[in-house]
Amino acid sequence: MKNHIALLPGDGVGPEVVKAAVTVLDTISLKFEHEFIYTHALIGGAAIDEVGDPFPKETEQVCLQSDAILFGAIGDPKYDNDPSATVRPEQGLLKMRKTLGLYANVRPIQTFVATLEKSPLKRTVVEGTDFVVIRELIGGIYFGERGRRKNGTEAFDTSSYSVSEITRVSKFAFELAEKRHRHLTLVDKANVLETSRLWRETVQHISKEYPDVVVEYMFVDNASMQIIKNPTLFDVILTENMFGDILTDEASVITGSIGMLPSASIGEKTSLYEPIHGSYSKAAGKNSANPIGTILSAAMMLEHSFRMTDEAEAIRHAVEKTLDEGYGTRDIVIDSPLGTQALAERITQHI
Repeated sequence: MKNHIALLPGDGVGPEVVKAAVTVLDTISLKFEHEFIYTHALIGGAAIDEVGDPFPKETEQVCLQSDAILFGAIGDPKYDNDPSATVRPEQGLLKMRKTLGLYANVRPIQTFVATLEKSPLKRTVVEGTDFVVIRELIGGIYFGERGRRKNGTEAFDTSSYSVSEITRVSKFAFELAEKRHRHLTLVDKANVLETSRLWRETVQHISKEYPDVVVEYMFVDNASMQIIKNPTLFDVILTENMFGDILTDEASVITGSIGMLPSASIGEKTSLYEPIHGSYSKAAGKNSANPIGTILSAAMMLEHSFRMTDEAEAIRHAVEKTLDEGYGTRDIVIDSPLGTQALAERITQHI
């Protein structure tokens, strides 16, 4: 069976980590006798430089015609340092999410025995951490009305949610919780924000359909502390767009490196898989970026989009075995770190 994969390397270290993940996927295709067909497409700063659009129509068509999307990263300092820029790489990411209906972002937070000491948190705190953050991805303040008033001296960003948007992602989270440890935590700011109150009301209503799932409600400021103080408290965290963005980056310190964490964005038309790290332009072209987050994202793609459970497990086992042997990039290994591609090739040896 042929499986069509859109490759969107993007900016910074994106091309390097996507190449590393493809190396692993190619090994899977040989071992398990699959055929992966890759189509490259532009996005982000690379697309702006090439065609003046951070999410070109051609890229949209490639995504829609593919069975899944493997994405690297977007972002370029030349846009970050220019507040007046009207076209930005991040606009391509937001447009892609909205156009493809990528409504649920799934970010698993798990620890590896080999990297427990790399976390700035105590081993006794992080050991055994295994939770998933479900972040609503195409609503809230990132997509609300925004602008400037009073000759540009006053700015506003609007957060808006509907019951249907909340219901869609909440049911996804509840169904995931049923398959895990049947514990869901809604993270909001319902003591202050009207959108959060709508979230809480909606989740309270939906929870009646899932009587086996224990539901806990937690304000985002408390959740941000508990994730660091006692991360093993959590099973499935459900939250809105901006809170989820911030909390998952915070949670990355549990694993010792943001380069270790994968994610999936589940959509109405297709699904996208990417590491949670950014473009890290300073490291671009240096063959030093950690590809594990992208490789594990590829494993999520195999499992969720292609129903290749054994293949996904083979990748995860190979990553763990490689880490247990002491191999890694410079963010997790001090002595004799491997380069991006060399680490990918080391992982393939265990598949």
